[in-house]
Amino acid sequence: MKKTHLKRPVFEAISACQEKKAEQIAVLELEPESGAFTDYFVVCSGTNPRQVQAISDEVEERLQRAGMHPAHVEGYKQAEWVLLDYVDFVVHVFSEKARSYYDLERLWKSAKRLEPGNLTAVATRKKRAPSRPLRKKRA
Repeated sequence: MKKTHLKRPVFEAISACQEKKAEQIAVLELEPESGAFTDYFVVCSGTNPRQVQAISDEVEERLQRAGMHPAHVEGYKQAEWVLLDYVDFVVHVFSEKARSYYDLERLWKSAKRLEPGNLTAVATRKKRAPSRPLRKKRA
């Protein structure tokens, strides 16, 4: 199976979900033509409110270590549907009941579905300057 390369922050968010034992992790690659306002959705479920919050916390902490902060967080206190908006991608952490009710995968059925097991990270860092100055060529 072909590996799909993702931006490192998206990959980190997926890894954080996996570490906290999130269920049914889905990654949707959204097309601009579909009216999408972001590039990716990471969708997953927790079995209870504590797990939903723990998954959200882990995503936020990991990305914070990488210098990223969500532009918006919604629903953390209720822990039914926590939305972490990182502008280029959005992480949705649902309770099982809320996930089946809202069914984002059906609403965005035109999106390309990526399998978390077939994903690799692509570095998004800028190239570093050489550690020593380049020598001038002599004529």
